[in-house]
Amino acid sequence: MHETSIAKQILDAVLEKAEGAGAKRVARVRGWVAESESLSPSSIALHFEAHARGTPAEGASLELDLKHLSARCSCGVVYKPEHHILLCPKCSGTDGELLGTPGLGVDSIEIE
Repeated sequence: MHETSIAKQILDAVLEKAEGAGAKRVARVRGWVAESESLSPSSIALHFEAHARGTPAEGASLELDLKHLSARCSCGVVYKPEHHILLCPKCSGTDGELLGTPGLGVDSIEIE
């Protein structure tokens, strides 16, 4: 499952930052996941919880917002891509440029 490796990567990054800050415990992690990634924020959070057992992040909440992306066609139309396909609804062009940041990111880490 893709979500488990993503959750582990998030946890590793969070623990590295927390250790660098001298934190004893991680209380909360806030971030985002791009809609285009076909990932479930709630599934990632469950895997994060499982991976965090026995670490300073045990019991920490992982709050991920779903970030909606849009695309801009060379004809100038801005649209929301459907099913990961950059197809302009006006001219049927396929040379759209993805606007925003795909993937996922961590915005903040609350430590104690």
